[in-house]
Amino acid sequence: MKNETVEAGMKIGVMTGGLVFLVFGIMPGFYFGSFGTLILLQTLMGGSVEPTLFVRVAIVIGIAIGIACAAVLSLSIGGLVGAAMGYFVSEPAAQQVKHETAEKS
Repeated sequence: MKNETVEAGMKIGVMTGGLVFLVFGIMPGFYFGSFGTLILLQTLMGGSVEPTLFVRVAIVIGIAIGIACAAVLSLSIGGLVGAAMGYFVSEPAAQQVKHETAEKS
C-alpha cells in the first residue's frame, strides 16, 4: 500500500512539475541558454562576437541545452516533492496496519 501511494504521489509531482515547466520554465531556459552561450563565445573568441554560422548554431544549441536543463530540473524536483508527499500521506496508514498486526499476534 505504501509503495503505491508513493508512486502515485511521484507521478502527480512529475505532472505538476511539467506544468510548472510549461508555464514558468521555457522562457528562462531560452534566455539563460542563449545568454550563457553568448558569454561563453565572447570569452573564447575575445571581444565582440560576429554573427557567423558557427555562432548562430552554437546559440541554438545553447538554447536547447538551457530549455532541457530547465525541464529536467522542474520534473525532478516535482517528482521528489510528490514522492515525499506520498510517503508522508501513506506513513500513518502503514503504522496503523503494523500496529493492528502486532495486536493480533
